[in-house]
Amino acid sequence: MPLNKNPNATTSRMWDVIIVGGGMVGGALACCLGRLGMSVAVVERKLAGGFNSENPPDIRVSSLNIASENYLNDMGAWQSILAMRAQSYRRVAVWEKLDGLLAGIVPRDANRTEFTANSIQQSHLGHIVENQVVQLALQELWTSLPNVSCIEGIDLKGLDLFADHAKLTFASGESHCAKLVVGADGAESQVRTLANLGLNSDAYLQHAMVVTVATDGEPADITWQAFTTHGPLAYLPLPKVKNRTYASLVWYDRPEKHQQLKKLSDTGLLEEIRREFPDRLPKLRQLVAKASFPLVKRHAQQYAGERVVLVGDAAHTINPLAGQGVNLGFQDAKVLAEILGDCLQQGEDIGAVHPLKKYEQRRRPANQMMMTAMDGFYYAFSNNIAPVKLFRNVGLGLANRLLPAKKQVLAYALGLK
Repeated sequence: MPLNKNPNATTSRMWDVIIVGGGMVGGALACCLGRLGMSVAVVERKLAGGFNSENPPDIRVSSLNIASENYLNDMGAWQSILAMRAQSYRRVAVWEKLDGLLAGIVPRDANRTEFTANSIQQSHLGHIVENQVVQLALQELWTSLPNVSCIEGIDLKGLDLFADHAKLTFASGESHCAKLVVGADGAESQVRTLANLGLNSDAYLQHAMVVTVATDGEPADITWQAFTTHGPLAYLPLPKVKNRTYASLVWYDRPEKHQQLKKLSDTGLLEEIRREFPDRLPKLRQLVAKASFPLVKRHAQQYAGERVVLVGDAAHTINPLAGQGVNLGFQDAKVLAEILGDCLQQGEDIGAVHPLKKYEQRRRPANQMMMTAMDGFYYAFSNNIAPVKLFRNVGLGLANRLLPAKKQVLAYALGLK
């Protein structure tokens, strides 16, 4: 939006940076900028509540790769996360769940590709962590910094951009100014809308249902995804709580199928899961929680303008096939903090368009590459054409034998490249 030249309003305070959104990505950025000595305000409707170690895992979980772990460890949050709970995994497997003629032709596991931590000399590939656990660890960290504050419980109403600052107005009538406003307020970002940064959006023809279940056995050291023509079926191990094992299941399917699933009782849904999921699924004991949501790809037309910049889901949402969403968001936050830190050291304006566009130039290609890769998987496996189906299953089998290529793909997925 055009810059206003004649500001005429009183404000409660001028900050270096106001971050709208105190979730995982916004919280991580607040920690980094606070440690650089900037005055930071985090705007959040409601902060994450306290953690109870005896409660079952929350339904909202993320798969954090090694790069994200290193990032959180460097800022001092990772040990707090581990002190609450997180489940590591050492293997990732991908295959297609076959039926009909191909089920009789293709031997079991012949179309399975498995990635292991040993193959790249790592102790593990990542952790499954509840979103609230990450948020709480980051909240604890940024609230300990004297130059970081929280503006809680108020709704954003307006954003005005001026030559040397931006002004946020809230529904309460309160307003705050900053050299830079960061939109970390999620897929439906108000900052993105108010700043007229534009959005390209495309809905997939699938919804995702996430189900937390109690299972038999010990937590597995593997996450897996079995593709079907109507969408993947995924398994993620969760931490053990009070000697009880949990897992997160993700069922991608057509919207009409999800409408049917949502009408089922817990017992009926468990029966459908047992029928539809691969036999590698541990024995299910109880359904703990469930949620369903549409899949939408979004990409901001601009990540940045004068005095305003977007990170995380406010800038991009991707197909969650490989669980890369929050990992991309953490990389956004890391790069933005590096660039703003350089500005600070060199005495430059942190809200000027040049450094913010430099951030966009570094992050947009990486995010677009991951979005394209996830689209490739989505479209490659979303059809039932026999020759295509045979070709992709041969490809999965061959991929498991191409060790150098597997290492390259794994290193990229883990953020090590």
